[in-house]
Amino acid sequence: MIRKFLHRVFKKALPSRAEGHDPHIIPLKQHGIRPEHISPCALKVTEGLRHAGFKAFVVGGAVRDLLIGREPKDFDVATDAEPEQVRQLFRRSRIIGRRFRIVHVMCGSETIEVSTFRAMQASSDDDDHSTDQESGRILRDNVFGSQAEDAMRRDFTVNALYYEPHKMEIWDYCHGVADLKAGLLRVIGDPARRYREDPVRMLRAVRLSAKLGLNLDAASRKPIHTLAERLQGVPPARILVEMEKLLLSGHAVQSIEQLRKENLHHGLLPLLDVILEHPQGERFVMLALRRTDERVAQGKPVLPAYLFAALGWHEVLGAWKIFQDGGERPLPALNLAMDQVLDAQRETLAVPRRYDVIIKEIWNLQPRFAQRGGQRPYRLLENPRFRAGFDFLLMRCESGEIDAELGDWWTEFQNASDEERKVMLLPDDGPKKRRRRRKPKGPGGDAGSTQDSAS
Repeated sequence: MIRKFLHRVFKKALPSRAEGHDPHIIPLKQHGIRPEHISPCALKVTEGLRHAGFKAFVVGGAVRDLLIGREPKDFDVATDAEPEQVRQLFRRSRIIGRRFRIVHVMCGSETIEVSTFRAMQASSDDDDHSTDQESGRILRDNVFGSQAEDAMRRDFTVNALYYEPHKMEIWDYCHGVADLKAGLLRVIGDPARRYREDPVRMLRAVRLSAKLGLNLDAASRKPIHTLAERLQGVPPARILVEMEKLLLSGHAVQSIEQLRKENLHHGLLPLLDVILEHPQGERFVMLALRRTDERVAQGKPVLPAYLFAALGWHEVLGAWKIFQDGGERPLPALNLAMDQVLDAQRETLAVPRRYDVIIKEIWNLQPRFAQRGGQRPYRLLENPRFRAGFDFLLMRCESGEIDAELGDWWTEFQNASDEERKVMLLPDDGPKKRRRRRKPKGPGGDAGSTQDSAS
């Protein structure tokens, strides 16, 4: 589909040239991207920079998405102005980052990320220690350069595209448009070196190839198997950002399948190591990912915590059984299992602790669905997380983990009248609430009661 679209837009073949030389400039009549396709805030930023005498281009994924007929989620701007100069031009702006200093310019609720043209790091022993000498991973990236150098240091050719709104031109330095036409995702430069500089690029390659329907070219794929272990040295917070993008991209199923194909899932998500090799666990996880993809396609909100709860559930089940076999009662055993799984995952993936509450609530609701007598079902319906827990229960039924009858019962119970619900209730065989033992009264009558003692 992408190839057909681009063949229709670009009728003339692009001339061959070496990467990093003068750009191939594509006029409006060939690419069809007009300023009205760009967000007003991005236009304001580029115009402000241009009037101040600087170059300013919309760059990267937004240009790529517009070329293939997708609506960009955000717009980034690249310029030859340094961060301090950009900051002085826009009142509502701030400089952020240490490894990669950029400027955030705010217009209402929209934020435009403005970066200065950067050059490649010269060597691994720079004075500012910008590169880890042992791994080759870039630690800081604040060496400013020309626009051509900036294009060469970007990750993939399809992301090294620059759109100049005033002249309505696309500047293509690295055959990005040609690669889009050919359906290829290609790393700029030597793939092995680029993956060493930033191992997260391997994850990004998987995500973009799935999202855009592009094939990772052979040269870009070859080093992944030998360099996959370098992801272990990446800070967990960066891994989390990329994994959230991957899992919430709307193409999570293809992305996870590609991760496994490239052998990138081992160690990255410890819970996936076992799950994707266990039939029932794999069915459950892939079902959760399909549901997430469907919600993204329908424009419905997706709760990251819900997806992480699904990814960790079968690890919780295993730990829960071990704790119970060791003599713990069911509910304390479940709490121990939940903490163990979340702590183990956090070592590699910095799942925010604010997600813990939601994840644990969803997990904690699962044994309560088995209690269908007395007042317990009514209280469960009133729980704020009932809907998320119920959807989770249905996935467990559909994956074959538990009998579908339980999911059917709860589906019917929600929609039944008060009288129908009374008939549906089962004998109350759930755990009884333990009554608090009162201390025996002292010689003075009530003086020894618990309540009076606390007064």
